[in-house]
Amino acid sequence: MRLAKAALAAVLIALTIGIPKNADADIVRVAEFLADCPYSHRLPDDPIVFPNMPGASHMHSFFGSRVTNAYTTVNDLLNANSNCNPSIDKSSYWIPTFYNNNVPVEPTTGVFYYLGEGVRDDLIATTQPLPLGLRIVAGNARAAGPNDNTISRWSCLHAGQVPPSHDFVTCPSGTMLESYLDFPQCWNGRDLDSTDHKSHMAYPVGGACPASHPVVVPKLRQVMRYPVSGNPAGFRLASGPGYTMHGDFFNAWPVAEMARRVNDCIRPIIKCGADGRPS
Repeated sequence: MRLAKAALAAVLIALTIGIPKNADADIVRVAEFLADCPYSHRLPDDPIVFPNMPGASHMHSFFGSRVTNAYTTVNDLLNANSNCNPSIDKSSYWIPTFYNNNVPVEPTTGVFYYLGEGVRDDLIATTQPLPLGLRIVAGNARAAGPNDNTISRWSCLHAGQVPPSHDFVTCPSGTMLESYLDFPQCWNGRDLDSTDHKSHMAYPVGGACPASHPVVVPKLRQVMRYPVSGNPAGFRLASGPGYTMHGDFFNAWPVAEMARRVNDCIRPIIKCGADGRPS
């Protein structure tokens, strides 16, 4: 009997050791799908801020749709080719062109993440697809100082010891300068654009969307990586210093595909790849 009890105790200990403690606490749940869209072309145009006015804007670098110019409409995007992966994303994304000593430098990649974060899990489950034709501008092209643009930030790839900043940072040799920009994810449910191209959208407060903008949509996160490092004294954007970083988004995802990705990836909080399938 004594041997049997000892054996049983040994089995229980082994089973206990084999069960990780707080396993659920170690699981990171991510709601995400993405589009990887390389640089396409460069023009002093902005079909959101200066529609039908070619040359009226500072220089922009465009990603995704290959045809974007001052006259672009949502139908133009839907009927044109895209360089995105997936190519079904016909959207257009653009940013102020980056210069190093007055020479334009384009990102090695432009990745656009569609995320379910920033609001409570129960609200993520209510996320609605981004409506076709939605136009958003994020960031502050007219910022007079770093504190005028608290949304965009700069950092260094593989150099986490360099604190992120709203202005350019000094990246060690062998690393790359990164730009991150989050777009608002609360929509007023009515307008595809607004006079300032921002008021129809809002950022969450305290994990929820404000009553004026009750519709939760995926958060768009724009990530750019530039093949530069070292002293940022020669860096500038077409719009000005680093803290003027901003991004424009003109949604041309096919309606059914956007709805599928929201239903399969965002609402159930699943990490999906560019194909919109669990990765």
